[in-house]
Amino acid sequence: MKVKVLTLSIRKLVTRHEEIRVEGGKVADSPLHLYGVAAVITNPWSGEEFVSDLKPKILSTAPELGHEMVPRLIEMAGGGDAVEAYGKAAMVGTEGEIEHGSALIHTLRFGNIFREAVQGTAYLSFTNSRGGPGATVSIPMMHKIDPGWRSHYLTLEMVIPDSPAPNEIVVAIGASVGGRPHHRIGNRYSDMEEMGIVQEEE
Repeated sequence: MKVKVLTLSIRKLVTRHEEIRVEGGKVADSPLHLYGVAAVITNPWSGEEFVSDLKPKILSTAPELGHEMVPRLIEMAGGGDAVEAYGKAAMVGTEGEIEHGSALIHTLRFGNIFREAVQGTAYLSFTNSRGGPGATVSIPMMHKIDPGWRSHYLTLEMVIPDSPAPNEIVVAIGASVGGRPHHRIGNRYSDMEEMGIVQEEE
């Protein structure tokens, strides 16, 4: 029997759910639900000198991370069809390079797992940063199909008091069910119409 060798070292998984019912003193027609899943992992390149070729550990780590995190987020949101906006983030600890966090989230081997689970076509908005324990991890989101819908420009913030340690990376993904309550700033297309900008056909 072939035994699968796990290459991913997850210290903890953290989840978050926000339900926003009132905005600007006015009750929302429907509550906005924001969901997040964060994985605190050992930096795969921790303890190594400068590594020129990051691809081997991207290939061994990123897909496993996606398969661990995405199903949890989808279950929280009530299914892939319910998700309207999405995003991702990585925060590397102080001993690592920002490139290490970027390597794990800026690859189709991670992002496509998320996109396919929610039937998304837009790219995943993102942040990649460096920080210490308790630093705020910001997960920006936009509509999973049409980035021009400003109603779904959202941000979920997560704080993990003991993470990331210097040799760790926090990888996070976020999703929304709904857009901003009382959205009233139009969208990219209304601006284009008002400004006389013609959108080129693809």
